[in-house]
Amino acid sequence: MSKREGKYISGRESARISRLNRKIVRRLERQRAVSWAEPSGYTVRMNDDNNVVEIDNACSYFFTDVGTIRAVDGVSFDIPKRSVVGIVGESGCGKSVLSLSMMQLLQRPQGQVVGGEIRFNAGGGVAYNIVNTPVAEMMKLRGNRMSMIFQEPMTSLNPVFRCGMQIDEAVALHNPDMTKAEVRKRTLEMLDLVGIADSGNTYKMYPHELSGGMRQRVMIAMALSCEPELIIADEPTTALDVTIQAQILDLLKELKDKINSSIMLITHDLGVIAGMADYVVVMYAGRVVEKGTTAGVFHHPTHPYTLGLMRSKPKVGEKVERLYNIPGNVPNPVNMPNYCYFRDRCEMRCDKCDGEYPPEFRIGPSHIVSCWRCASDGELLRYPKDFN
Repeated sequence: MSKREGKYISGRESARISRLNRKIVRRLERQRAVSWAEPSGYTVRMNDDNNVVEIDNACSYFFTDVGTIRAVDGVSFDIPKRSVVGIVGESGCGKSVLSLSMMQLLQRPQGQVVGGEIRFNAGGGVAYNIVNTPVAEMMKLRGNRMSMIFQEPMTSLNPVFRCGMQIDEAVALHNPDMTKAEVRKRTLEMLDLVGIADSGNTYKMYPHELSGGMRQRVMIAMALSCEPELIIADEPTTALDVTIQAQILDLLKELKDKINSSIMLITHDLGVIAGMADYVVVMYAGRVVEKGTTAGVFHHPTHPYTLGLMRSKPKVGEKVERLYNIPGNVPNPVNMPNYCYFRDRCEMRCDKCDGEYPPEFRIGPSHIVSCWRCASDGELLRYPKDFN
């Protein structure tokens, strides 16, 4: 057994990996600087103007002293305009890293989007490749054209500033022509819009003076203050109780229709996805294993991992001695196998699963699965491409 297989790494090997990482990161930063020089380096065209975002083979890696962690590795899907796309998968599958990559918020230099394209539709036939977009341009997009609602509002809101001031800052940054009175008026309108009854007093309060549901409403008001085309909701109801969860989700759906935006909803809860999303993307170990319309994926789940997620959810009125859980563990992210990442946990594996990683197969008009069991009936689309 090698040291790596034994989960042991020597100081000498760690130093060698660190030197290699520094070379790789410097090269990536130089390439990014070159792309920033001219608009042609970061402006592209959308494949379909009806999409607000097109993610094409996005790869986000973390360069650590023990090796390279491929948190997002060859992810591809589209977010159509005025729709809700649900991203589902267990913890550590890359959902949040993907959302941070879309906002260009990965902590560089350790975290890098090393390849692929994330195309954001800016309108007028122009699209930004977020991977190569300069920071100055991203400042104009973040909070204005695309915004994010984070998991825990208590850690997202600044505890030393009043809630109203924090929303004011977002509004004033993207609307420099507004007066202070107009900015305050806009903030109060947003607080009213998200269902906060006493918006005047809430405007003056600090985050710790509000309940969890109220804090999340403030976060939503801040995210929607400039009416963005894309809202990324990263598990917005995780820290809330069930009744408040339902209110927040209903609020998001209502506001999406009011401002004609799209939502990328990240969650563990399949029930939330079923009730709110138009499209579903199932992720496992940094890759998409199944995607399609909500009806198609929920009525005809095909990938063994999707089937396992469905079986893991308790059903009302059904008594079982033990809830189902998917056997085994996720492979080591530093040393991922060449075959299907789910093979060692799969109860339906076949001989082909011992070979290369399965490509994407189309098994319906909008239903795509990455599994060798679909090879005979599905149309082969493409193989995932990582970056060495």
